[in-house]
Amino acid sequence: MSDPRVQTFRPDPSEYVWTFGGVPPLARIAPGTILELFTEDCFAGRVRGVDDLVSEVCEFPYVNPQTGPFYVEGAEPGDTLAVHFISVQPARDWAVSTTVPLFGALTSTHATATLQDPLPEVIWMWQLDRDKQLCRFEARFGDWQVDLPMVPMHGTVGVAPANLEVRSSLVPDAHGGNLDTPEMRAGVTCYLGVNVEGAMLSIGDGHARQGEGETCGVAAECAMDTVLVVDLVKGVPCPWPRLESDTHLITTGSARPLEDAFRVAQTELVRWLETEFGLAMLDAYQLVSQAVESPLANVVDTNYTSVAKIAKQYLPPMPAMRDTHARLTELARAYRS
Repeated sequence: MSDPRVQTFRPDPSEYVWTFGGVPPLARIAPGTILELFTEDCFAGRVRGVDDLVSEVCEFPYVNPQTGPFYVEGAEPGDTLAVHFISVQPARDWAVSTTVPLFGALTSTHATATLQDPLPEVIWMWQLDRDKQLCRFEARFGDWQVDLPMVPMHGTVGVAPANLEVRSSLVPDAHGGNLDTPEMRAGVTCYLGVNVEGAMLSIGDGHARQGEGETCGVAAECAMDTVLVVDLVKGVPCPWPRLESDTHLITTGSARPLEDAFRVAQTELVRWLETEFGLAMLDAYQLVSQAVESPLANVVDTNYTSVAKIAKQYLPPMPAMRDTHARLTELARAYRS
């Protein structure tokens, strides 16, 4: 892997996919391949100004287009796919957000029906300073504006689900999908359990930044230029998506109600410490209980997503997932140099 294979894909709009599972691969790649990808925003680039209402320019369910899927040679059920993000950068100087009637955490929804009128549909355009890594909020109903730090991430990363299922790119679950966690950013390795031959990796839904919980249901949505490396951890299962940074181990759980998503994420973190760090289950449970950080990813999607993370400094000095994160981090450094 000292001479990494690099492939570049900028899909034609006709090549985007809208589901995980049920579609043929865009390409076949070998483990260790570096992918230079363009991903379109969740509105397929159709919302470009405050007058472009989503209900008028987009056709549901054709939102959240994905680049992929990529068939990874040698990937089989029971393996884990490792996706290391080398860089994630907005491809344009603007991002877009909106309120969507009957969608979001603080309004009536189809699942939580009430009698008051839905919130109005309003577009906010966010100007991006890619040199200074800033996102500018400009009020629509006043004169306030403020710059927030840009924290580019991918809302949607996943593989084909198990049991012949086909899932909308709007849904987060055990296969990954629309997790919407700000942890999915450059320098992080995402681990996804392989459910079908080739894994069938897809990625999309770039966010220039997003608050924890994605409260209104829409982040600062933007097209992305993303570089990542894909590898395999053979014979190691991964029941739910995991992430690893230089400083933390991170697990996710997606379900409704929110407490069940929380329970999945916390249980997965306890099991990870038990299986790879030599801690007894009850000891892992106690350590997690006192050391865990529990940010929300989203409370708006078809399933809610909760995150559990623990600092590596509190753990026995042992590598996780066969030290894949460290190995791919070195490969990323070689690519950048």
